Amino acid sequence: MTEKKQGRERDLKKERSEQMVHKLVQHIDSHPGDADAYYELATVLVDLNSFDQAEELLMKALGLFATQPETVEKLHYGLGNVYYAAQEYPKAIAQFDQLGQQLKGAGYLMLAQSYMASGDHKRALVFALTALASQPKDAATLQLVAENLLALGNMAQAATYYDQLLAIVPDSGRANFDRGLVAMVQGEPYQAYFDQAKREDPTYYEKGQQRLADIERFVQTQRGTDQNKDK
Repeated sequence: MTEKKQGRERDLKKERSEQMVHKLVQHIDSHPGDADAYYELATVLVDLNSFDQAEELLMKALGLFATQPETVEKLHYGLGNVYYAAQEYPKAIAQFDQLGQQLKGAGYLMLAQSYMASGDHKRALVFALTALASQPKDAATLQLVAENLLALGNMAQAATYYDQLLAIVPDSGRANFDRGLVAMVQGEPYQAYFDQAKREDPTYYEKGQQRLADIERFVQTQRGTDQNKDK
């Protein structure tokens, strides 16, 4: 896809989102008791990177619907997503951490993503595994578990979860590339994973070249260390 075409698509998406904002604002004006409309409007505002407006809207909605527990929980979840999108991870974690049973599973997943984004892979892994317990075949959750294990250097376990993930989404370029990194460290055949990743997701493959170079250097260093030990 050319840069020009991508630019046109971004402009069209922005235009559609702005039209949706206008419609939802009108709907809320005429139906102020429709909590879902507040949630949807906040979601569209996030798409437009209007994080302050989305936060203000949901805070207002929390006040308006304070006597409706299920609605309040959904609004807290929405507010957590606003903060996550704005990269305000401590605020996002505070919102997801207070979710009740209705959104507990989704909350665990977002907690894992928030901790991972803030660099706390150990906590991210705990919440990702908790989320996985209730949805063991969910590709996004398996990806999150595998990525955190990879970041923590638990290669054997990472391989297990990447294999489960690839059994569900064999054409995932991201998963194939990361599985290739794991295989390289483990001293297993890895080129087929990288070839598949390059075919399916060339952008992710190119972005991963620095990681690949770092892993190659690590493997070579380890081999050199092992050879010296054997002498």
